[in-house]
Amino acid sequence: MSFPADDPTLPFSDAAVRAAARVIADGGIVAVPTETVYGLAADATDAAAVARIYAAKGRPSFNPLIVHVPDLAAAQALATFDAEALALAEAFWPGPLTLVRPIKPGSGVAALVTAGLDTVAIRVPRHRAMQALLAASGRPLAAPSANASGGISPTRAAHVRASLGPAIPILDDGATEAGLESTIVAGRTILRPGPVTAAMLAAVLGDVEQGPEAPAIVTAPGQLASHYAPRKALRLVVTAAEPDEWLIGFGAVAGQDTLSASGDPVEAAARLFDALHRADASDRPRLAVAPIPNEGIGEAINDRLRRAATR
Repeated sequence: MSFPADDPTLPFSDAAVRAAARVIADGGIVAVPTETVYGLAADATDAAAVARIYAAKGRPSFNPLIVHVPDLAAAQALATFDAEALALAEAFWPGPLTLVRPIKPGSGVAALVTAGLDTVAIRVPRHRAMQALLAASGRPLAAPSANASGGISPTRAAHVRASLGPAIPILDDGATEAGLESTIVAGRTILRPGPVTAAMLAAVLGDVEQGPEAPAIVTAPGQLASHYAPRKALRLVVTAAEPDEWLIGFGAVAGQDTLSASGDPVEAAARLFDALHRADASDRPRLAVAPIPNEGIGEAINDRLRRAATR
């Protein structure tokens, strides 16, 4: 089996995973779901393949990529882990947590992946499709979100196709579960909030701190001030929409769409990017989103919304 030329999308199967692994082995890129969002994967040790990710996304080369590996042992082959990092890995891997760790000399990871830094962002994903592709390819996979740089992250194969066009092979395994990119942690500092919340991290480490929203030097993905953005202007903390706005509701605030009618923040996180895609495709020229409580995973939702509204 190979990816069809006219629409290079294959539903998840063993044969489809083998086809995707051949793309990786040939130095190509392929979109694949994780439990967070769809990623655009390439062999992290192949500089030319990694460059194809940056070119396809239009991503600035100073913005590093996350490396996905099958297990902790594979992560330790690429980076050094202290006791705290090991505790986090044991608590949350496989899952939506990325750790920024010192990279080992001779790791083989292309310098373009790390943007020339002496650290690497690394994660063990939980999703069956990404784990199957890691096993079939036998390579660590660099995989940022499979969308044009700065745009809305994709939670469905259709989002990937709409953002990146007809040429990108896609391994389609339906909608993603978490709907938000992974939490990123360096030491005890949260560089990007995500599904693994500050309270969950603190239960393992004790005190944790939140890093700056837009640091002077980007050390991990998701730190750019403007990111995850729809094409249309976006207004936040809205309880009543203007006539020209498409309102994405939450809880008691109804709209043309809702993140969660019951006010469930986990459901809201899973639906966020999908709702933004629908809103961006609507006939309204402006978008609005209802207030989301800034607690637990709500902190990650609001982080994405603030960056999406920054232009």
